[in-house]
Amino acid sequence: MIPDPDRGYPSRRRAPDLHQATLTYHAIVAATGASVPPALRLIADPVRWRLLHELGHGDLRVRELVAALGEPQNLVSYHLRQLRSGGLVTARRSNFDGRDTYYSLDLAGCAHALDGAAHALHPGLAATRTSDAAAPRRVLFVCTGNSGRSPMAAALLRHSGGHRVRAASAGTRPRPLHPAAAAVLRDRYRVDIIGHRPTHVTEVASTPFDCVISLCDKAREECPEFAGSPRRVHWSLPDPAAGAASPRAAYASFERLATELTTRIQYLLPAL
Repeated sequence: MIPDPDRGYPSRRRAPDLHQATLTYHAIVAATGASVPPALRLIADPVRWRLLHELGHGDLRVRELVAALGEPQNLVSYHLRQLRSGGLVTARRSNFDGRDTYYSLDLAGCAHALDGAAHALHPGLAATRTSDAAAPRRVLFVCTGNSGRSPMAAALLRHSGGHRVRAASAGTRPRPLHPAAAAVLRDRYRVDIIGHRPTHVTEVASTPFDCVISLCDKAREECPEFAGSPRRVHWSLPDPAAGAASPRAAYASFERLATELTTRIQYLLPAL
């Protein structure tokens, strides 16, 4: 019997019957111990999904995410904390303005979480592979000095993408190639960039590109307009040469950079 709110004691009215299919479904879930994977519960919230969608286009600051979503800053910050705790988003202080923090998709974390969710649904599910584009995609990487981050990124994209891409690099204030950048690519990937020539970004601004990716926060602010209005993406990566007190420390820093670039490029290729 159901409590009668007007009389304060149980009435003899029967509770509405649940649909048999609903009962059957819940019985199966209870019997198998199945539950919604944590990653799906996390991203099911509309605000979190929109945050992930925006960060899928590149690294952004909180105020940019607030503007993109049209939501209050305290709400955006709350959901960013949830996504960071869930291993789907990372944060890094800007190397241009220390008051800013850039948020990024943790691409490997997202892939692992969503692959696990897909496997939980059906073991036969696999990531969809895209076919090679008919024409090579033209990508430009830009950092400040064109001495480490951008030439490494361009070389790694060419190494991974083969005939599918044409990658170039430039800087807003070009400097000679850092020896650790060349050493890491030679040792880890058998890629030779020793002949790299630093290029000012204005020299390539009139060249048509499909995508321009800035790799440091300062270069993002100083990039000119490019011919053909290419897609603009920002990856907030720290300067690997900054604070390196010895050649060994610099090498380790450039190794970490190469690892992050490799991951980002792995997920960039299907999106080009």
